[in-house]
Amino acid sequence: MEAKNGNLEAAIDQLLNVEKQMRFAGDVAGTKKAVTDILQLCFEAKDWKSLNEQIVNLSKKRGQLKQAVTAMVQQAMQYIDETPDLETRIELIKTLNSVSAGKIYVEIERARLIKKLAKIKEEQGLIAEAADLMQEVAVETFGAMAKTEKIAFILEQVRLCLDRQDYVRAQILSRKISPRVFDIDSSKEKKKPKEGDNVVEEPPADIPSLLELKRIYYELMIRYYFHNNDYLEICRCYKAIYEIPSIRENPSQWIPVLRKICWYLILAPHDPMQSSLLNSTLEDKNLSEIPKFRLLLKQLVTMEVIQWTSLWSSYKDEFENEKNMLGGSLGDKAAEDLKQRIIEHVIWHPPSCYMVLSTS
Repeated sequence: MEAKNGNLEAAIDQLLNVEKQMRFAGDVAGTKKAVTDILQLCFEAKDWKSLNEQIVNLSKKRGQLKQAVTAMVQQAMQYIDETPDLETRIELIKTLNSVSAGKIYVEIERARLIKKLAKIKEEQGLIAEAADLMQEVAVETFGAMAKTEKIAFILEQVRLCLDRQDYVRAQILSRKISPRVFDIDSSKEKKKPKEGDNVVEEPPADIPSLLELKRIYYELMIRYYFHNNDYLEICRCYKAIYEIPSIRENPSQWIPVLRKICWYLILAPHDPMQSSLLNSTLEDKNLSEIPKFRLLLKQLVTMEVIQWTSLWSSYKDEFENEKNMLGGSLGDKAAEDLKQRIIEHVIWHPPSCYMVLSTS
């Protein structure tokens, strides 16, 4: 009541006395209620300075209960989106971040705070700062964080590294995710936790599903392999995206992906892996929907000579059209590399007349 009359300080002092009694008595529920009530008073009064001060002061109280600090951080995180301006929002996030630092029992909350702050930095154009912030947190060690939230966090780390063109770091971070994790049946995975196991928290509502994360993962890996034109790996990434059920069910989704698979198969240097993928792709019944690409792949597995000029005149428009399709253009070097692959094909598969001459 006193807070509503403008006497916020007096109301806080009353609750601080209650908090002290509850804390000294080891009353978890009472301490949690007292600290969250103090924060609520500051929030309702829109006194953001007092809110930050109380969060810091309460967390530093002698013998402060872990449960009280957790409740306080979780409560204050709900106020972040209610802040009146960006400066106030950043200040509150930084306050909560400093209170959470080094405390295992609020490590998930700290990771979420870092992610929020990194997003703000990115929106301000400070990509390097955002990437550095995200790299402070190693979520793979968090036992209580949901698997999908961990993956989403690591993928954000990878994306920011790619955005700043730090390909070495992007690769190191991407290795924290095993591609096998996307093929686990989640319905079989849900089991009752045993006594003593960490209780895994539910991921926030904005965290994508495992299959959506699979697509994001492979799209990021395509970006990584694209920087050094590793065509076979790009092809394998598109192949993995192609296998996602939601993609397979929708021709407007799978046709552009299958086109990319064909292009990158042709662009990839000839080796056993490329040959195996080429043959398995030719067996795909969906290729009949894009007959020009089926014909192109067929030419690569036959002994016939492919004339570069006639092939380029037939496929130049399709090649150029890729920039309007999913995944964008094939890259500046791709046309040059395509010509090189066709020349190599002629060397690998000489025409039959040449073979007769060479044996006579």
